[in-house]
Amino acid sequence: MPRFIAFLRAINVGGRLVAMAALRKHFEAMGLDEVETFIASGNVLFTSAKKEPALRTLIERTLAKELGFEVATLLRTTDELTTLAGSKVLAKARTGVPTTVVGFLHEPLSAAAVARLKGIETDVDRFTVEGRHIYWLCSVKQSESKLTLAKLEKAIGGPATFRGVNTVERLMAKLVTKIG
Repeated sequence: MPRFIAFLRAINVGGRLVAMAALRKHFEAMGLDEVETFIASGNVLFTSAKKEPALRTLIERTLAKELGFEVATLLRTTDELTTLAGSKVLAKARTGVPTTVVGFLHEPLSAAAVARLKGIETDVDRFTVEGRHIYWLCSVKQSESKLTLAKLEKAIGGPATFRGVNTVERLMAKLVTKIG
């Protein structure tokens, strides 16, 4: 059965506090198997025979009902995360960009959305887009950037959730250990 990672948007930020034990129970109640959470920022690993669109709908509807707020859910399979971990952009980022953040999207961006994203670049904020991922390369700490996630989402025209490259790499290491 395929293993998925749900990257949940707006969990444990902005006053939307959710205990990881409660999040696991919600996922288990949906009939998902081998449910694990990874750090308290809304990363849930699980297995399911369902396909991505049906899973996303199930998770988003259930969490909205149980938590009382919308939770955009960006899903990846372990294969997709392995491809992401091997990205040339990430390899380059490891060699000198102080902050690299990976944005997860539902679908690849349109050419117009990529142009809008490029239009909000600054001297310190640069973006690279590959498939369903945005790489935010920031030459200062992300907290020092004047760019907000709200402005970024407006530019791309849809939901996204972001994780630091260290979180993505730690998650991948966990998956490799579990699979191997």
